[in-house]
Amino acid sequence: MKRSYYIVALIMLTFFVISFITNIIGPLSPEFIKDFHLSKTLAAVLPFAFFIAYGVMSIPTSMLVQKFNEKKIMVAAFVLAFIGSLLIAIFPNYLTVVLSLFLIGCGMAMLQVVINPLLRVAGGEENYASTSVLAQLIFGGASFISPLVYSYLVLNMQSHQQNQVKSIFQSIVPGNMTWISLYWLFTVICLVMFLVMLLSRFPKVELKSDEKAGPWSTHVNLFKKRVVVLFFIGLFCYVGTEQGVSWWMPQFLEGYFHYNHETIGAADVANFWGLMTVGGILGLILLKVMDSRKLLILFGIPALVALTLGLFGSATISLYSFPIVGFFMSVMYPIVFSLALSSVSEDHGSFAGILVTGIIGGAVVQLLIGALGDAFGLRAGMLVLYLTMGYIVSIGIWARPIVKNETVPLNAKISGYIGLMVAEIFIAVIFTHDHLDQLFTFSFWVTYPKYIILGAIGGFCIPYAIAYLLLRNRRANQTTH
Repeated sequence: MKRSYYIVALIMLTFFVISFITNIIGPLSPEFIKDFHLSKTLAAVLPFAFFIAYGVMSIPTSMLVQKFNEKKIMVAAFVLAFIGSLLIAIFPNYLTVVLSLFLIGCGMAMLQVVINPLLRVAGGEENYASTSVLAQLIFGGASFISPLVYSYLVLNMQSHQQNQVKSIFQSIVPGNMTWISLYWLFTVICLVMFLVMLLSRFPKVELKSDEKAGPWSTHVNLFKKRVVVLFFIGLFCYVGTEQGVSWWMPQFLEGYFHYNHETIGAADVANFWGLMTVGGILGLILLKVMDSRKLLILFGIPALVALTLGLFGSATISLYSFPIVGFFMSVMYPIVFSLALSSVSEDHGSFAGILVTGIIGGAVVQLLIGALGDAFGLRAGMLVLYLTMGYIVSIGIWARPIVKNETVPLNAKISGYIGLMVAEIFIAVIFTHDHLDQLFTFSFWVTYPKYIILGAIGGFCIPYAIAYLLLRNRRANQTTH
């Protein structure tokens, strides 16, 4: 089938829009609470309304896409998102926002189900791994940008001086609810995406028999399997944790340490998603070196430590620790999802639909944190995240995939580790040649962090890559002979 780079670009843009719209809800939480006079429990109903839509729409969409084509589903999804965004912009009250977030969530769920198989066809199966990685990086980048756009709009709307942003939104945005400007922006974005989808020509997606979503009976039979239920809970816990940190972070920082949620709180959420993107890149490299289950544990334990520092540290420590949780959570979703699919031998399409439905964890966990926060305080409510994140880490212990992730040969790993040690020793000698005793002091590692990190990356990756290529060529030559 002829590849369509236009459709690939369109899918990447769709990933950006999904993330841009979805992950702004957390920074807006203090605004919802203040403007609608909400308790934490009522505030938690808002993300509940959004993420419960995934439970409602994921499996039905996987069935509908086989009856209708991908284009019609994507057009319908942006219509729902457009209506939801416009309702919030025109009628900003609590009940409207609940309904609107549900509609937007339905649209985003429909898009999530459709675009991955479409990306495989449009970009080519042989390029699917690389295009999927690119999509995740774009998704993370949009999550980083979205809170910053929110801060930019709000600060310009609140400025005493006239500016371009103020002149555009002043007549349609209430002066005491400047965050509404963001949903006018979403309305325009969804309208543009609707028109682009309507005018675009889509390739025909031929799903493999194993990728097709089966009837309801198939889903029911899958749910009778213990491994399916365990991994469904895993995805449920992941999204609950991810949203539990990003949603309540601005409210926590403002409530306990008086950080402004419109600027510092929003920036911290942006850093959370930005570091998650960076961690994802590192995770891709590490997955070539070690078993995914071990990597899940290796990243999961520091994530728990960072969460503890965020909840119980000082103002400064808390401010920096919450985004670091995002860095260590970066590998959890792809690893849990891949371990799940690798743990069953059939019905992967239906199983994937069940796993995506686990995104409702973003709804249920927020409601639980909100209820506990009202009763005992937000810090006590967020202790729930220890249970959800602890469950994710436990997957690295009990998972037994039929197919393990492919790692590079041991010789390449050894070459990388030796190169890393040599590079670090070389850097240490250069900077401490007159005072080698400084090598074992804390001040040395604080003074030259940039060179130490670059040396570690270069020292490991260069010999690792050379050894890997040599071993692969040797295997190829042995195969031909």
